[in-house]
Amino acid sequence: MKFSANLGFLWSELPLTDAIRAAKVAGFDAVECHWPYDTPAEDVALALTDTGLNMLGLNTIRGDLSKGENGLNALPNRMTEARVAIDQAIEYAHITGTANIHAMAGFAQGVEAHDVFCENLTYACAKAAPHGIGIVIEPLNHYDAPGYFLSTTSQAQQIITEVGAPNLKLMFDCYHVQLMEGDITNRLTKLQSIIGHIQFASVPDRSTPDRGELSYDHIFAHLKSLGYAAPLGAEYKPNGPTPPTLDWLTKYKS
Repeated sequence: MKFSANLGFLWSELPLTDAIRAAKVAGFDAVECHWPYDTPAEDVALALTDTGLNMLGLNTIRGDLSKGENGLNALPNRMTEARVAIDQAIEYAHITGTANIHAMAGFAQGVEAHDVFCENLTYACAKAAPHGIGIVIEPLNHYDAPGYFLSTTSQAQQIITEVGAPNLKLMFDCYHVQLMEGDITNRLTKLQSIIGHIQFASVPDRSTPDRGELSYDHIFAHLKSLGYAAPLGAEYKPNGPTPPTLDWLTKYKS
């Protein structure tokens, strides 16, 4: 298997460019991040070139952090801000060669939020497509993100079908899906045609994948049997310095 280091959690104490280099030294095949915008895109592009790593994903901004916002794209009456954030993410992804943008939905409910989310995703997909950039949406669990608009894979599948853009895919985070729905093996099989990226962490503590209620021995073997060959995103909280938590990487990496 191949693996991507999510630098939102791993080596988070380092500047992003140094974290990219640390991921390379550790043996990761790619990297991804959350909100890289404080680091000039040109600096990130240089670090990626130096290491030979690809950036697989970044997120649109959360919004007003003082109000606890966690995305703008499903928020009624915030469409202008949401599209500025989409444009920002596309520009950054284009400079850095980032493959996917996670269009964060935010805290909202109801039909209007659904309609706004679909409109903003249609806009994002159209703007990203000429650059070869994908848009992904990720269901978040209600323990960590109560009130988040997108919470299940079935809801995400409905939205992807409704928008109908070929570059709109599902971010399948095993941690979130297990907490909300379970049945990881069958869901991976059923949804593989719309999956744009897969992330993982232990459940329920979101730590390394060698503990908790999910068997990643089984999950990774199942993905291999499906022919899934893209790097899997290690989006776990290391609970201290990252290097001592990487025994799992030696075990699973091929």
